[in-house]
Amino acid sequence: MLTQLEAARQGRITEQMAYVAAQEGLEPERVRELVAVGRVVIPANPHHTSLTHFTAIGEEMRVKVNANIGTSYDYVNVDEEVEKARVAIRYGADTVMDLSTGGDLSAIRQRILEVCTVPLGTVPIYEAEFRAASRSSVFDMTADEMFQVIEEHGRQGVDYITVHAGVTLETLRRYRQSERVTGIVSRGGGLMAAWMLKNGRENPLWERFDDLLEIAREYDMTLSLGDGLRPGSIADSTDRAQLQELILIGELVERARRAGVQAMVEGPGHIPLGEIQANVQVQKRLTGGAPFYILGMLPVDTGAGFDHIVGAIGGAVAGWHGADMLCYLTPAEHLGLPTVEHVREGVIAFKLAAHIADVARGRRIDVERNRHMSEARYALDWERQFQLALYPEEARRLYAERGSHTRACSMCGPFCPMNLVEAVLRHHVPVDALAPA
Repeated sequence: MLTQLEAARQGRITEQMAYVAAQEGLEPERVRELVAVGRVVIPANPHHTSLTHFTAIGEEMRVKVNANIGTSYDYVNVDEEVEKARVAIRYGADTVMDLSTGGDLSAIRQRILEVCTVPLGTVPIYEAEFRAASRSSVFDMTADEMFQVIEEHGRQGVDYITVHAGVTLETLRRYRQSERVTGIVSRGGGLMAAWMLKNGRENPLWERFDDLLEIAREYDMTLSLGDGLRPGSIADSTDRAQLQELILIGELVERARRAGVQAMVEGPGHIPLGEIQANVQVQKRLTGGAPFYILGMLPVDTGAGFDHIVGAIGGAVAGWHGADMLCYLTPAEHLGLPTVEHVREGVIAFKLAAHIADVARGRRIDVERNRHMSEARYALDWERQFQLALYPEEARRLYAERGSHTRACSMCGPFCPMNLVEAVLRHHVPVDALAPA
């Protein structure tokens, strides 16, 4: 079986490439070219039988949105996580990640896979550490156990996995020389770093990266090279530890491409607005234009309870400057496990951010959609406005809740400026034509 990357290099346009070409408004050959050079990835494990909506992440594609779900040590409700997956997909999530750390992780993942019609990602070290902790201690995890879990995820149908292979002893040396306010905030990166420091061992994912590539290639699992040393506060942004890890990740991207394995790169994190463009540009330069998958970005640390809004602001700026997929945040970020409603709010906020970025990039189809919306507003064509809105049901509901006795909405009624002034100046329509019947 060929991976998407290998097929593209051989000049083959796969079913998945043809699908995303139609979704993106591009020629299939253009999609193939971008996949062939590693600037676009299409996560699509053949074992994921419920996958029907393929997603392309990378250059010239729409900015995508990922939604994180999953149980925790303190709260395990599988039915709720399955519903979160359904809601996330219903509101436009392009991928979903199962970050479960409590309960029967394999069974939970299987339940989510069965309803997940978009690519599903995981972080295998969570399960490897969970197994070790259930047996004795997280520090007793073995390298073989980690790779066994990775293979199980591939066999089960996981489309992409986050692996913190850039957290090495050299990276940690630079980290220990830093004066970070928030230290290591990546859960996977923190687990890996703690294991390495406790055992005095190098990261097995770095040492045995060829073994990882072999497993990924077998199942065409896209590698999402995780940023274990991403900044967890704006005070720590763009420091040496973060950049040292990124340099190593760039080398791993090259190795993955040579092996026929698709790879994208995860990025920060908490970044002040003025540094976002530079972070995106440095990532793209050091990784040969690999697709960039970011968390947020969060331009302030003080938005607790509203981090979905703060993150969407940073995400829109990052997407404008070239980030390819935004990992959503919910109102519960930094506070607790999100509810189903939090998932809905998070997806909506970040789909809007992604759309803002696409318009800023000048994507013709998105710019035209906004032009058509403005024309429908001027014409007071409500049905057309609902059709063009990113979330038609919500727009229709809000309009109906405060209905007007005029053709305009209930905010301005007969004094709607778009029509009141234009009716007189352009069409010489009597002012009272807009009055209530």
